[in-house]
Amino acid sequence: MKIAVIDIGTNTVLLLIAQFDANGHITPLVYEQRVPRLGKAVDAQKNLQVDSMARVVEVLEEYKKIMSQFELVNTIVCATSAVRDAQNKEQFAELIQQRVGLDLEILDGEEEALWTYRGAISGLPGISKATVIDIGGGSTEITTGDQHNVTNSISLDIGSVRMTERWFEHDPPLPVELDTAAEKIKTELANIKNLRQPGSTLVGVAGTATSLAILDQGHHEFSIGAVTQYQLTRDSVHSLLTKLKGMRAAEIRKLSAVMEGRADIIIAGALILSQVMTHYKFDEMVVSERGVRYGLA
Repeated sequence: MKIAVIDIGTNTVLLLIAQFDANGHITPLVYEQRVPRLGKAVDAQKNLQVDSMARVVEVLEEYKKIMSQFELVNTIVCATSAVRDAQNKEQFAELIQQRVGLDLEILDGEEEALWTYRGAISGLPGISKATVIDIGGGSTEITTGDQHNVTNSISLDIGSVRMTERWFEHDPPLPVELDTAAEKIKTELANIKNLRQPGSTLVGVAGTATSLAILDQGHHEFSIGAVTQYQLTRDSVHSLLTKLKGMRAAEIRKLSAVMEGRADIIIAGALILSQVMTHYKFDEMVVSERGVRYGLA
């Protein structure tokens, strides 16, 4: 059985085509990523921009050609933070239906957290308790649970694109801008109740976690094998943040191909991760390439 899942995020549009065996185990057949940045200016203007929507439609048309090569029993298209925050979300859904013939499902924050958690732990059978963090462009989801159930989850409006657009006016950001952003993150985390889970393993999914894992290893190209279950320490995250926050986006882009479309927002992403690890006293994080797409599948 083969299923396709497309995840339309604030910064990226991701495609997974997966095959399932009789026991429900997932084998990924196709893994694609494009960076059209749908969420550009959504935080300030509360609407998806016409050119941003057009870029996403182009990606979906490309993905539909890829999907046509497989006999799929189902295709799921979901959208997260940028779309759920936009006042013209219905217009966007209609555009996708008219141009590409796909139905769009808009996930709320709790749904996004749930399916991200389910996807992440599907690739980590040895972990009994997990705290899964998904730093997206528009929001950050933190979810706790075990191999069978979610015990708690929260969705915070502190994504890498949102934080960059709100607080970083300079390239690289000024120390005062970094301090202000850090205080905003600390305030958000201080307001979370009942999310601590003793003995839990921190699991990081999505672009910030995987990109930092690639940078930490000094790889120029992305590799699923390089990020899967990579142990990223808090010291390494802090060192990467210290290095990146003094660099211009153009310089960061040269570090690795994974920085294409992410060079201007990776500082905010690293800052969020650093603050979360410090707040919850996690010394290391297990990186997973699996996220909401795997959960939905």
